[in-house]
Amino acid sequence: MTAINRRTLLKSVALSGLASAIGARVTLAADEPLGIALVVPSPIGDVGWGHALAAGLEPVKAAYGDKVKVTVLENIPEGPDADRIMNKAVADGNKVLIAGSFGYQNGALQIARRNPGVTVLHASGFQVAPNFSPFAAKYFQGTYLMGMAAAALTKSGKLGSVSAFAIPELITSINAFTLGAQAVKPDIEVSVVWVNSWFDPAKEQEAAKALIAQGCDVIFSNAQDTPSVISACEEAGVYAFNLNSSMKSYAPKTYLGCVATDWSPFFKASVDAHVAGTFKGANAFLGVSDKVVEVVDWNPAVPADTVAKIKEAEAKIADGSFSPFTGPITKADGSEAVAAGKTLSDGEIVAMDWHVKGVATPLPK
Repeated sequence: MTAINRRTLLKSVALSGLASAIGARVTLAADEPLGIALVVPSPIGDVGWGHALAAGLEPVKAAYGDKVKVTVLENIPEGPDADRIMNKAVADGNKVLIAGSFGYQNGALQIARRNPGVTVLHASGFQVAPNFSPFAAKYFQGTYLMGMAAAALTKSGKLGSVSAFAIPELITSINAFTLGAQAVKPDIEVSVVWVNSWFDPAKEQEAAKALIAQGCDVIFSNAQDTPSVISACEEAGVYAFNLNSSMKSYAPKTYLGCVATDWSPFFKASVDAHVAGTFKGANAFLGVSDKVVEVVDWNPAVPADTVAKIKEAEAKIADGSFSPFTGPITKADGSEAVAAGKTLSDGEIVAMDWHVKGVATPLPK
């Protein structure tokens, strides 16, 4: 797997200019491997979102061997730089582009429209085109379970979340975390600090310490690509959990667990469809039943009776008989969010722009 950083790519773009690779789908050939380019907004490390995406391509490489060539373009900020770099990746012959950040959506969609022979997979978005599929994880299924565990362990009744950006994917994760906690202790309160970055270790650590100072004794690291929050909580003796990949090694005592993602089923199916010429863009919203979301590395401090309730809820989520977003649910402003007996659809969940009652921090305007 080739890893290229922003500086190298921009220099290459400047030298070669931008070009479009327009044409029909290509089939695998012995002398021309299928090019797959993964673009991510932060460095590829040993944990986090970028790490999980890159790991999701390993089974694809194992299945196709030297018939595919994977290039990882890391630390690419959202905006014009990302657009130029994604265009360059396609001009270089990559036929599968994985745009690994919400803010890449517009540029990636334009690339798909100009290049019908290229399959584009976009993380966390909502736009769909014939050769363009957004993909997102139903993190909320796992964070609901984490909320149940957090409620069993908290002494203050105050939980916290250090969160990247106020987008629906992360809002739903916080809301489900709150609802899961309230299923165990109805009076739980959750405070949120939005750091407005996918990768800012210093700011993330500062946010975690601020929440701990407010009395929060279980912290949700919501879409951080570094273990900064997890490490700060270990130092303070506060439980913490995160999304995407395990950070247990950074908090051997107070790690509550991980809502892990395995993107390999989706990536493998998408590459298979591209090779077969049958790829059709669709909104891929994937969870526990798709083997994409799984809660791992539970802390043994979670009481046995709570573990039993968590396992029961997890089984119902997996078979579709329960959703964290089944009413009655009340919004933070006191209005009705979901009526009793009603369950939000996937479309309503991915458009969520409100907090549930119990989240004490207003959403940024």
